[in-house]
Amino acid sequence: MHRHTHRRPLLVLAGLLALSGTAAASSAGSAQAELARIHATEAQQQKNLATFDDLDFNVYSHQKWDELPRSHAANILVHYPDGHTTRGLADHIAALKPMFVFAPDTHIDQHPIRIAQGNLTAVMGVLQGHFSQPMPIGNGKTLAPTGKAFTLSMTTIGRWEHGVMVEEWLFWDNHSFMQQIGLAQ
Repeated sequence: MHRHTHRRPLLVLAGLLALSGTAAASSAGSAQAELARIHATEAQQQKNLATFDDLDFNVYSHQKWDELPRSHAANILVHYPDGHTTRGLADHIAALKPMFVFAPDTHIDQHPIRIAQGNLTAVMGVLQGHFSQPMPIGNGKTLAPTGKAFTLSMTTIGRWEHGVMVEEWLFWDNHSFMQQIGLAQ
């Protein structure tokens, strides 16, 4: 009887240790799963930023509109600095093209700020070019080119799903742009 009472606490202790080992293994598995999720998120964030670099440096700067679906969803919602929006790639491209009519050398070749968190990116680009061609202003009228250069900081915030932006917010200072090209004081 004396032996039996000593075995019971040992069996209870062994059971507790086994349970604690299972909990520790489960906790370690949970930590590994969380670490894998964090690494996958970080990898997707870096991929989104690399896609955005290609968008500005290659697709936009060289007007490769047929390549825009690599970075933009077909039904993308885009918000512009003046408050208007476009829905879909065709409308977004139609809003981008006019810049190249009066400033065909427009390009972006640097992103001094690149931030990604979760499914959002925030990228500052430096837009440069020259007002070298007549600028259409409607009703068949144009403004004569001033030949002036512009360097405009702009920021794009993108919301990404499945590797493409589904919503985009564009920010730049239109007044500064007009001053630089000689159309405003």
